[in-house]
Amino acid sequence: MPRQPENSDFQPHLQLSIVSPPAGQSPVNVLILLHGLGDTKQSFTQLARQLALPETICICVQAPSPLPFDLGGFHWGDDITFDQSSGTMDYDTGFEKSSRVIKEDVIEKVLLQACGYRPRNILFFGFGQGGMAAIATALACKTGFGGIVTIGGPLPSSLSNADDKEGKNQTPVLVLGGSSQSLITQSALTSLKKAFQTIQYTKWPRPGDDMPRSRDEMLPIMKFFARRLQSRSGVPKDAVEVG
Repeated sequence: MPRQPENSDFQPHLQLSIVSPPAGQSPVNVLILLHGLGDTKQSFTQLARQLALPETICICVQAPSPLPFDLGGFHWGDDITFDQSSGTMDYDTGFEKSSRVIKEDVIEKVLLQACGYRPRNILFFGFGQGGMAAIATALACKTGFGGIVTIGGPLPSSLSNADDKEGKNQTPVLVLGGSSQSLITQSALTSLKKAFQTIQYTKWPRPGDDMPRSRDEMLPIMKFFARRLQSRSGVPKDAVEVG
């Protein structure tokens, strides 16, 4: 049985918060939450408390790089660039640094080695640029995780032509986005399907890739978690897991 990670397990440069499972439940699963461009860990810490997923510990990681010009918030990209036509910040600026930090300093050193989790019991929830960071991390690890939920976060362009001789990544991915004004286009879905074995897509009947606004929009996410989260409730202590 894996043990629950603590803040002291992580290197000091990591800014994160840990939300324990509901009272009395063992941390069978880990959900890594990655906020969107310009945000901080605080908003997803509150989200993790609201989700209260059974037998699941949530780790809300703050992006490693602050935004320039005292804008506040943080970003997951390797660089900061601005769209010349709109003047907005570009989401897709490379994810080598952030994926390496999550892969090595969160997953490998702490969750796998120190705490004893298996990749199958580790899931990701990412919004926008955070979803792209989750996808980049899973591909960098070259293993199958429990699942990825990405809202408005497509495959990073730097990985669209990656030559993976081991075949498609086995991590199931739930992709969500708006019916228009969305980064989840048909070409974006095609690219994801080339990289991952299983892609499930939910198109909301509204424009934009904002966070869920209603129970109906949240329902596909909760169904995905219900299928992918593992449980040991009711399993005898001396039971042996097979497979």
